Amino acid sequence: MVEIGITRMSSKGQIVIPLEMRGKIREGEKLLVLGEGDKLIIRKATEMDEQLKEDLEFAKRTEEAWKRIDRGEGIRMDADVFLDEMMKW
Repeated sequence: MVEIGITRMSSKGQIVIPLEMRGKIREGEKLLVLGEGDKLIIRKATEMDEQLKEDLEFAKRTEEAWKRIDRGEGIRMDADVFLDEMMKW
């Protein structure tokens, strides 16, 4: 069954994990916070598998690359030049 708790964010951006859920988290344990729209998910980082870590890192790098492109920091090149560059990888 899903447990539900209510908390608030302080002026410093801190949130308190509801008491009934704290027993599942050790002091100092890293927590992963995922956000999309108005949804936030908090997950123990120690329980993430290696593939999820790689996927999150890839998503982060991809998002950063799109932001650079949106700012006009991308590089334009001919498709043949691009393919030649890829073959070097």
